[in-house]
Amino acid sequence: MFEKDDQHQHDPQDGQQRHIGRSLFARLRNNFLAGLVVIAPVGLTVWLIWTVTGWIDGFVLPLVPNQFKPEQYIGIDIRGLGVIFFLLFTLVVGWTAKGLIGRSFIGWGERLVGRMPIIRSIYNGLKQIAETVFAQTETSFDRAVLVEYPRKGIWAVAFVSTRARGEINRRIPRDDQMLAVFLPTTPNPTSGFLLFVPQSDVIELEMSVEEAAKLIISAGLVSPDEKPLPAPEPLAEIAQRQKIGA
Repeated sequence: MFEKDDQHQHDPQDGQQRHIGRSLFARLRNNFLAGLVVIAPVGLTVWLIWTVTGWIDGFVLPLVPNQFKPEQYIGIDIRGLGVIFFLLFTLVVGWTAKGLIGRSFIGWGERLVGRMPIIRSIYNGLKQIAETVFAQTETSFDRAVLVEYPRKGIWAVAFVSTRARGEINRRIPRDDQMLAVFLPTTPNPTSGFLLFVPQSDVIELEMSVEEAAKLIISAGLVSPDEKPLPAPEPLAEIAQRQKIGA
């Protein structure tokens, strides 16, 4: 009787069924994770574009006269229409600002703002940021670098903004050229610290700014592939080239 119960408890068929069940569950889990890796970036990107477009529409469309809104004629609310109006308005403003009348009007507005103490400071700060970010003569954040922060021996990824100028570069007691470096935080790279670092203390990276941004946002999980080093030149070719040069 006990032998039959023991044989029933250790039936090989039951073990095989459990193994098949675990294997099936593992395959389903792997397929689900693989699908999630594909769907999550696409879904988040679509959601972000949809949200930003709706935010711009909600801000711009109330300023547009009703006779210019297509939904007044077709009865359908077209999402993204505010973005189109914003782009057209920006193009018209930029074209006007390049003319004599536009420059005169902008100069008059800046002189008017210059008489307002608090508004003047806000406007000048935002103007300097816009000119730095959207300047066509200089590129911003064009290099990813390593800097020692917050102390010696600890390294952080940062972006070079520009060369330090004016009083900042003059007051710092260093003969080396100072660089203005932006050190972003993880996982939100829009916030960070402005550091002035000697150029000799900065290690320039081969990775692009986009790859460095992915590294920072992912907290080091998404690391760019290291570019392969060029193969060493054979000694015979080096000797042949030196002989030709001699």
